[in-house]
Order: sequence, then structure tokens, then C-alpha cells
Amino acid sequence: MVIKMSNQQLSRREFLKLGSTSLLGLSIVPLISNRHGQQLTAEFPAGDLLGRNCSGGKIEMRSRPSFSAPVVGTFYEDSIFTWLREVVGEAPAGRYSKRWVETPDGYLYAPVVQPVRNLPNQPVTELPTSGLGRGMWVEVTVPYVDIFIERGPASPWLKESIRPRLYYGQVIWVDDVTTNSDGVALYRVNELYGSYGDIYWCEASAFRPISEEEIAPINPDVADKRVVVDLNHQTLSCFEGNTEVYFCRISSGAKFNASGQAVDKWSTPPGPHPIWRKLISIHMSGGTTGGGWDIAGVGWTSLFAGTGVAIHSCFWHNDYGTPRSNGCVNARPEDAKWVFRWTTPHVSLDPGDQTVSMPGGTIVDVVEKLY
Repeated sequence: MVIKMSNQQLSRREFLKLGSTSLLGLSIVPLISNRHGQQLTAEFPAGDLLGRNCSGGKIEMRSRPSFSAPVVGTFYEDSIFTWLREVVGEAPAGRYSKRWVETPDGYLYAPVVQPVRNLPNQPVTELPTSGLGRGMWVEVTVPYVDIFIERGPASPWLKESIRPRLYYGQVIWVDDVTTNSDGVALYRVNELYGSYGDIYWCEASAFRPISEEEIAPINPDVADKRVVVDLNHQTLSCFEGNTEVYFCRISSGAKFNASGQAVDKWSTPPGPHPIWRKLISIHMSGGTTGGGWDIAGVGWTSLFAGTGVAIHSCFWHNDYGTPRSNGCVNARPEDAKWVFRWTTPHVSLDPGDQTVSMPGGTIVDVVEKLY
């Protein structure tokens, strides 16, 4: 059984008015038209792989991969670039990474450039029925998509955003679909877990529905599974018995504050921990190992320690290999998703959340070896 498209029709004026329900409304960029008349939230450069300035501020492009090289351009938050390749250059003072992104016009420091793609989708006209009512899990497959608020803002990130957006790789719950008077399909976003109650609309073509098949468990018949998070090397390895079957770089809890002083409050807790809850997506806020953060649509979350320490996807930086989180294990979306599928407990698409009683699921062994 499916739920058919909502009969609600929004005029352009009514749709844009959604953003004026708060002080943010005047700062939201309205939909624009391309030369074919199709409504778009933004137009992005060509390229199979793109990069987004995810620094939250201004970044500079250099003539070669070094901060001592001449500046050839200055770009602000959410600027999108054609990503040619990643190269090794010079690390700036106080930073670990030597990774840079080569573009057609110069070089950008890779930790502040999120790798993204521009893969718009054909919107669905009917939403499936789940145990939670009508709705479906979707993933953002364009560099970013603007938000138009229906109810809120209540969450800190929306209150503080000048131009609220969802970004490539975020996973979110959609519970309604409609079209505006120009024929543009719109999805209504209503987060299921950890939400402050905000409801907003986005252009539907920015989202890809997630299928049950793509979250099917990996090697479910293997009982001896273990995840090892190496804090020294900032890596994550998945073992079946003594065989390593997956490896990736991660970012664990920060070891230093903004002043360069050593701190323990953001440390990822060492020791073996069983996964006790997994969610396809959750709105993260606060936390037990740090404070002052609020993030919507955090996908592929596997909680393993305390009440909020997890392995999860990350779209707000590209600094893997550097400790910088509030205690969690940040991973690329594709890596977090693989770990999510491989570990236990298994999570089905409906409802997208699974808590397991002790002794819990797959063990996450956080180690800090002395070499």
C-alpha cells in the first residue's frame, strides 16, 4: 500500500512565504530558473566530483599546494568547485594533514573541502507506508539544497543559520510530497529521532530514496566480528576473526582545544564497548563528551559508549586522520554506512532504529597503543 501525493498545492508566493515564518526568511535565496524554465535551488559546476567549502567561513585558493604559495582566489562558505584530484602538499603550522584538492584554477586545503557530487533525482509521486506512517528515508545527492521552514526554527542550528541548508550525504526522513504552482516537486522533512520539532520543505530532486536492499547486512552469518578504532593512527578496522575485512581513516575525539592546550573532555573512551543502538539517521545535539553542537540528519549512526558516543557519518569536515570530534568517531558517509551494515544489530528500513539489550551487539574496541 502507498500513500498518494498530497492534494496540497502551494503557489510560489505561499512556498516562499514558508521561509518568512521566522527571522531567517529574508535571508533564504528563492528558487531560480535556468534557461529551460526548470526550477532549481542552485546551479553547480560541471564535473564528476565536486568540492564544497565546508569550513563555515572564508578559504583561499593557492597557486600550488602550500599556504606559502600566492593566493589566486578567495571563496566563502558553500562555494562549489570542480575537484580534479587529491594531491600531497605542505601541512600548515599546527595541522596534521598534507592533503590538498587540485581544481582547474588552483589548490584548496582538503580538510575544509567536502567531496560532493551533483546527482539530481526524479522525485517520487507517492510515498510508501511504514510502521511510522507515510514516509521514507532519503539521502541528499547534490552539493546542498535550501530549506524553507514550515514550523520552527526550534533547533539551535536553524536559529543560528543565515541560509539553512541540507548537504550532500545527509540522511533524513521525508513524510509528505507536493508541488508548487511551477510544477516543482517538494518534500517535507520531519526528523524522526532527536528532533526539536522543526518541519521544513526542500526541492525533492535533491534527494534519493534509500532502499531496503542497500542497507542489507554484510556477512550476517559471521559471528566473530570486531571493530578496532586506533586513536594513535586515527583509523578504523573491521575484523572477522583475525582477518581485516575493512579499513578507513576516521576522526576521533579532539585532544587539544582552540588554544592548543591538551584536554580530556572530548576523548573517545578507550576499551571494548558493545554497540547498543543503531539509527539510519538522528539529529545530534549536546552529547556526553562535549557540548555546544547541534547537527541534523547524521546518517549511519552506531552508538557504542555512554549515551551519545558513536561511529557516524560526517559532512561538515574532510579532516579524517586528525582527532577533532566531541568524542564520537567521524567517518566518511560511505565508510560509516559500510560499518553500519556489517555490525550488529541489524537495522531495517522500517523503522530505521534498533536498540539491543546487553550484552549488546558488535564490539567496538577503542585502543591507544604506545609504539
